[in-house]
Amino acid sequence: MKSVVALEDGKQETVGLNLRALVLAFVLGVIVLTTVGCKSWTTPGETAAEARRRRNRIMRVNSEQMVADMEAVLMLDRPSKLSDRRLP
Repeated sequence: MKSVVALEDGKQETVGLNLRALVLAFVLGVIVLTTVGCKSWTTPGETAAEARRRRNRIMRVNSEQMVADMEAVLMLDRPSKLSDRRLP
């Protein structure tokens, strides 16, 4: 059902079509932004080699931190207080 608005000069204008087009444009914009996002597929100013080095460094640092945490839990990061001599 279209709503009709009377204008001052006697002409009538349909509002429903404009509102539908606005809602449709908004919904399509939301769908595009959620699927693609606001960034481009490639990072500007970063080569593929730089991106690979950055990802490798992140993985290396993360694994070093996980190993350090496991050593702290297992108390392998401090010297042993056990005697190095055999008891009779």
